[in-house]
Amino acid sequence: MNEIELIRAQLNLERQHASAVVRACAGALGNAMADAPFRTTSVEYLAWILSRFEEREQVFRELLRKRFAAQDAHRRAVEAALALPGSNREALAKLEAALGTSSDAPRWSEFLHFFSGPWSTRRDEIDRLFAAHARVPDWRTVSAIDADSIVDERNRWARVKATMPVDIELSSNTAGV
Repeated sequence: MNEIELIRAQLNLERQHASAVVRACAGALGNAMADAPFRTTSVEYLAWILSRFEEREQVFRELLRKRFAAQDAHRRAVEAALALPGSNREALAKLEAALGTSSDAPRWSEFLHFFSGPWSTRRDEIDRLFAAHARVPDWRTVSAIDADSIVDERNRWARVKATMPVDIELSSNTAGV
């Protein structure tokens, strides 16, 4: 496996884990899980991962501005993708709204719908455009994946799994997301 494949695998794993946490939250936190440790670890994980994706997009945008002229077709395509609905900031705002109503299952379902719909669609398009033109140093710079970040993600994921209620399944399968 080459370096780009390793980075892509980690990015994919982060998305899978985030999707699993969102699905579990929609199933558990919308009900009677308001003060459980699972709520805390899940929300911390989601806020952390969404912030990392937001940072990556900002670095990608700056890289794009340095490399391509304003009228370049690739730059315009990426700018259009970055302007699509489903931003990380929108996801964080919807997460915050769901947190404000921990016993309101529809808010958590709304967050799940947003995450698996507009957020995921936007992410797919940005990832596709990035992969089409990125060089190895770009992957390193934009992803910010290194040994420390991998360990940090694994530790956060392990905390979520450790606090998972026994009656809720936490699957990293992304089918439908």
